[in-house]
Amino acid sequence: MSWRILVINPGSTSTKVAVFDDENELFKVNISHPVEQIQQFSRVIEQFNFRKEVILEELDRAGIPKESIQAVVARGGLLRPIPSGTYAVTDRMIEDLKAEVQGEHASNLGALIANSLAVELHIPAYIVDPVVVDEMEDMARITGLPFIKRRSILHALNQKRVARQAARDLGRRYEEVNFIVVHMGGGISVGAHRRGQVIDVNNALNGDGPFAPERAGSLPAWDLVELCFSGRYTKAEIKKLLAGKGGVVAHLGTNDMMEVERRLKAGDKKAELVVKAMAYNIAKWIGVMATVLKGEVDGIVLTGGLAHYQQLVDWVKERCQFIAPFYLYPGGDEMRALAEGALRVLGGEEQAKIYEQEIREES
Repeated sequence: MSWRILVINPGSTSTKVAVFDDENELFKVNISHPVEQIQQFSRVIEQFNFRKEVILEELDRAGIPKESIQAVVARGGLLRPIPSGTYAVTDRMIEDLKAEVQGEHASNLGALIANSLAVELHIPAYIVDPVVVDEMEDMARITGLPFIKRRSILHALNQKRVARQAARDLGRRYEEVNFIVVHMGGGISVGAHRRGQVIDVNNALNGDGPFAPERAGSLPAWDLVELCFSGRYTKAEIKKLLAGKGGVVAHLGTNDMMEVERRLKAGDKKAELVVKAMAYNIAKWIGVMATVLKGEVDGIVLTGGLAHYQQLVDWVKERCQFIAPFYLYPGGDEMRALAEGALRVLGGEEQAKIYEQEIREES
């Protein structure tokens, strides 16, 4: 049976929409929302009707009747910690997204819109591998303070997709291999994938791990405490330095890595040092995850937008290619990853998970 799937991916200032006939992409559009348009809404949840109508308008413009859609899948939002997989949208999931149990984010709208359309059309609705995917081992959560625990927040959708692809390219199943997967974008997540589960990863959303184009990365704790109590910054400003205004943008005044690459090629020594330092940090975290996997690493997988940056890739490889072979999958096709997640369930390869049955309670 052939499946026509609507894919929805809300971002802070855009909504990506695609339609797939099985694995074949029939239609895709990235709808930009001007900042002044978004600022009309005081809260993200209030954008629900606006975003839904925009999606329906684009389908109509493309000549795709909404009645032809047989399933809808959306980017998962900031839910409670859950294992990876494709999840049926349920009432409990909707309640938690509306309550913003882990924070406010545009991705929270994905399941809400998908559910609304699914109810109208009497079709299934899913989410796939949200950023809150949590498969960490208990010992990986423990820090030197019992009331502070490490959290699993990562580019789960793309990390899982390229890990499956790398396993297929090796002629093996994802559940049979150990990979270190590095998603390199505005934030950088480095995950230890052991036989189908991400057993350890840095919290890329909040700036932990390697520093990145927009993330400060892990910082010397004592100096960070001094900065927090210096009176120079508010709490909100400190958080923005960690995630949004830290990393490359703090050093070089830009988060545009194409501009940074141009500076480096023009002989800018500061740009070269900063990019080399970022590669050094990425390599160091790969080494960390190699110890998590006890040295049993079948491959190191690089993905995300920065995987197109060959000089950065080379600087990472030269430090840790002794650990395992490298596999490169530049970019990240989130829309296809979402469609593939839905197809695995619709085609009977997997069973849809139920959110409320899978929640990993935080101790």
